[in-house]
Amino acid sequence: MSSKPNTRFLPKGLSIIYEDRDILVVDKPSGLLTIATESEKSKTAYAALTDYVKKGSVRSKNRIFIVHRLDRDTSGLLLFAKSATAKNHLQENWHSTKKKYIAVTHGIWESKSGTITSYLVENINQKVHSTQDAKLGKLSHTFYEVKKESKHYSLLEVDLLTGRKNQIRVHFAEQKHPIVGDKKYGEAGSSHQRLALHSLSITFLHPFTEKEMSFATNIPAYLTSLVGGL
Repeated sequence: MSSKPNTRFLPKGLSIIYEDRDILVVDKPSGLLTIATESEKSKTAYAALTDYVKKGSVRSKNRIFIVHRLDRDTSGLLLFAKSATAKNHLQENWHSTKKKYIAVTHGIWESKSGTITSYLVENINQKVHSTQDAKLGKLSHTFYEVKKESKHYSLLEVDLLTGRKNQIRVHFAEQKHPIVGDKKYGEAGSSHQRLALHSLSITFLHPFTEKEMSFATNIPAYLTSLVGGL
């Protein structure tokens, strides 16, 4: 592992959890894109970490590579590679990667645990939804377990068994329990300060040593405050 990272190249709230010559594990704040979009090119985790590995030198050949993504409004752990070889190895073995999330949803769940399964497809408006057509959608599985409830909200631990775009958000919204602060799939006029979804932990095999690596972060205080703390 390298020495203490020089954080002057990192945006506020983005922190490095682990780094070696092959990978970077970071804790991304809510509101920061993973990678550029048509409307936002520079304020992204990818751009910030590219600057970080280049240490401010435009001539540096150091690069980072996207392994997976988090939605802009989802916080938590993100894994990046430092070479194309590392990226390809991680993605080829992504089926064995374990990812846990914490979410706070509206309402009280009748079933306190279970697996939601559907075929997910994206429409022309870039919204994802379930379809009955197996040829059209991608098979998706989301396991959840309710950990705490308050009068209006439920805090759930989520195992992302497949990693489709907006998967957790869509599955919960279609169960009539949208994630708090989800303006895309839940309340359009939501006044909540952020999306209550956090990438809590990730476990994967290192691309070169084959050693199992496991990392976890703290649950944001905002999420736990919705259910009266943990």
